[in-house]
Amino acid sequence: MGTRTEVGLLRRAGVVSRWPVGMALASWRYLWRTTPLYREDRCVSEISVPPLPVGVDDEGVQLPGAGVGPLFHRSYRTELCEARMDAVELVTRIARDPNWASPAEVASFRKTRGRTGAMEVGDEYLIRMPGPWDGPVRVIRRDTTSFRFATLTGHLEAGQIEFRAGHHASHVTFEIESWARSSDALSAFLYDRLHVAKEMQLSMWTHFLGRVARGAGARMTGGIHVLTERSQDVHDGR
Repeated sequence: MGTRTEVGLLRRAGVVSRWPVGMALASWRYLWRTTPLYREDRCVSEISVPPLPVGVDDEGVQLPGAGVGPLFHRSYRTELCEARMDAVELVTRIARDPNWASPAEVASFRKTRGRTGAMEVGDEYLIRMPGPWDGPVRVIRRDTTSFRFATLTGHLEAGQIEFRAGHHASHVTFEIESWARSSDALSAFLYDRLHVAKEMQLSMWTHFLGRVARGAGARMTGGIHVLTERSQDVHDGR
């Protein structure tokens, strides 16, 4: 009978084996992207992670302090012009079924806890991805214009990710923001050293933004802005 470490490595090897098809499709989209992509990468002295909301169920939650390697703060933001939905309607539509905006070949959401067609604090999903961030998440925050997930035991990242929309003058903004570390040494190597998983993640979430724009009948103005901050210091924000 294998050790827990051996089982973990076999599981991650299985995840990596799913990369080729998803990565090929995502790479094709990346190469043929017509929307300008503006990237900023920087090392910072520290990154503050939002605290878990008061009263939220934290059983099984993997915070960055439980992870391995540097902490990453990433945001992907765009402006939507002439959208047929306002910020509330847009987030409500995504929350009803995240697969509406998710690129199915690289990320699919399967609800494992909570009512179908709605999203509430405490709901859980299993997000299937062809990279080292595959796994379960729990909704820890939900309001009219945003929702936030925390990773759970078994996820290949340790942290949080938030999806939100807002109104600014004549357009709607949409942003995805995450704070996470890899959950083990192999995932950290693939993400921080080889950069394969990191680039796959960028391609996936920028494509998510594109699907949000199309679903809202909007044009992305000013391109997509991607910020990546890297720090060795971890502040869990408990």
